[in-house]
Amino acid sequence: LRRYEICQFERKAVDVNKPFSGWKEGFPFYAPVLAAAVLLGFFPVIGWFAPVVALLGVCMALFFRDFPRTISAADHEVVSPADGTVVAIEDLDESPHYDGPTRRVSIFLSVFNAHLNRAPYPGTVTAVKYAPGAFKDARLPETSQVNESNAVWMDTTRGPMTIRQISGAVARRIVCPVGVGTTLTKGEKFGMIRFGSRTELYLPAGTEVTVTLNQSVYAGTTVMARFQ
Repeated sequence: LRRYEICQFERKAVDVNKPFSGWKEGFPFYAPVLAAAVLLGFFPVIGWFAPVVALLGVCMALFFRDFPRTISAADHEVVSPADGTVVAIEDLDESPHYDGPTRRVSIFLSVFNAHLNRAPYPGTVTAVKYAPGAFKDARLPETSQVNESNAVWMDTTRGPMTIRQISGAVARRIVCPVGVGTTLTKGEKFGMIRFGSRTELYLPAGTEVTVTLNQSVYAGTTVMARFQ
């Protein structure tokens, strides 16, 4: 319950008209570490430790990296909602995260991937459904059923879509400031999952998926699927 309350508070507190920033989201994590590295440099006895702390701070900052990306996909193309590796492509007759039959593409994000989530297609958010759960390794198929997750349901001109953020063994925090009624453009940032996770994309049944298993994909730039 406490996680749900925090998520709701963040959603209300964030101005959804302002672009989401990974750098800003991660600032409370990497800034103190970098500041500590600078302070250590003023103490000769322990100053040798400053480069180690600085390297840690840089690594943490890179986890929250948020460099600009050019969204160039055609109108009928769906882009990836996350950076990572495709670990599953499935046709489901039913799912609690989609109305009716759906085609689901699952992406695993390691700690080395950028962790921002982007809208795969233009649309309006119709629901945001958070579910508490476990924190098992996000590479495992079972995590789709048991791990903590947050599903963003969207209404698009091509039918409903759902982007589901799933926590992993290391990722313990889902960030999702959007709410019902938010309009997202293709490739627009809408949140992130901290420190390793899984992202699932639910598409209308029969949608042509253009990626393959074990393929590396990039949020906003890799074309995941096409409509006829």
